[in-house]
Amino acid sequence: MTGQDSAVEAGEIRPFWRDPSAWSRIADVVAILAVVSLPWSTSLLSIFLVIWILVVAPSIDVRAFMRSLKRPVCALPIALFALAVVGTLWSQAPWNARMYYVGPTAKLVVLPLLIFHFERSPAGLKVFAAFLTSCTLLLVLSWSMYAFPAWASHVQNSLGMRPSGYAGLPVKNYITQSQEFVVCAFGCAIATLIAWKHGRKLVGTCLALLGAGFLANPLFVVSARTALVTVPVVALVLTARCLSRRAAILVMILMTAFIMIFWTYSPYFRTRLGDIRAGYEQSVGESTINSSGLRLEFWQKSLEFLREAPLIGHGTGSVRGLFERAAIGKTGLAAEAVSNPHNQTLYFGIQWGSLGIALLFAMWGAHYWMFRGNGWGSWLGTLVVVQNIVGSVFNSHLSDFVEGWIYVIGVGIAGGMLRSGFDGDWRAETVNRFRPLSRSHCSK
Repeated sequence: MTGQDSAVEAGEIRPFWRDPSAWSRIADVVAILAVVSLPWSTSLLSIFLVIWILVVAPSIDVRAFMRSLKRPVCALPIALFALAVVGTLWSQAPWNARMYYVGPTAKLVVLPLLIFHFERSPAGLKVFAAFLTSCTLLLVLSWSMYAFPAWASHVQNSLGMRPSGYAGLPVKNYITQSQEFVVCAFGCAIATLIAWKHGRKLVGTCLALLGAGFLANPLFVVSARTALVTVPVVALVLTARCLSRRAAILVMILMTAFIMIFWTYSPYFRTRLGDIRAGYEQSVGESTINSSGLRLEFWQKSLEFLREAPLIGHGTGSVRGLFERAAIGKTGLAAEAVSNPHNQTLYFGIQWGSLGIALLFAMWGAHYWMFRGNGWGSWLGTLVVVQNIVGSVFNSHLSDFVEGWIYVIGVGIAGGMLRSGFDGDWRAETVNRFRPLSRSHCSK
């Protein structure tokens, strides 16, 4: 008999503001609202996240939460945030720049709280479903705008929205939309496998078609080249993790055929891939300013900055000032100054040196290792981690707003569900969703 049942039998009716379970249920609702807003509005997402922290706090067992912070999956994100704060002490940047660069790492502090909450909440699957539903609405709108550009322009003008310049891009930017759709495409693929394993062929087929719609959008409508690189890497990792050798070979054959079809029938896909090589050749041969050339220039300068302060870096907020210093008296590509080197490792290395890079890789490694199981929860977590790692080669996706929150929310919820013992492994006949956590389980 639980303490709550004893209180009810004794005639004590606890008001909801003193009931941790009531606050936990409210937190679940707010989490759903937050992920629904994630593809659409950064402001709404920020508001709901602040509300979520406020309402989840009364449901937290402080002692248990403090014990959970000893686990590497929770301690390393906090260590990265602490390093960003301490790094302000040796930075030469203005204080407003130092505080601004602390901000992107603050989201990492929420990750341990998400893991702890969803270890005890049964709503994790609902949150993932809410995100998929919201992105599906965005997908429908994107395809509609692509198919009917005149209608899309009329709607945007009626709502006072500024045109993005890309057909099929209703909100935000094409990098963010592509990353969201890639997550949903592979999420649908994982759900399709689970549905077919349970004999739910119709559901599995519908999920497969939805996943194909998500994957086709970056290939036909609007795409970030980062997404085009991410897709095959994530596909290879998940195929190796989720399938037998024979099934993996079959999937690789089908994927190759899939890509060949898109190469044949999608001029946009061919153009985007061709731009990568053309941009590189132009930047090397003619110093033409383009995205490929700029990235190469940023990375080269970033390595020079890292060599100047290899151990603890130049301090928090130093990126912009270093690029401005290096651009003095230069022309062309060399004259460009940015606040972000478009690489997560270099972004951390410039500011916090080898120490920052080591903590970043350790966190990625700990989170990837956490999802080493064979259930759909582990596969979803692997998807989020691998996508962030690959995307962070060409952008600072962990520090970017939407992409960073996709990582924090995805890893936090999937990690919490996994540690609670609910991993969706079809080989287990029964899963006790609310069984107490053993000491050995908590020490993973």
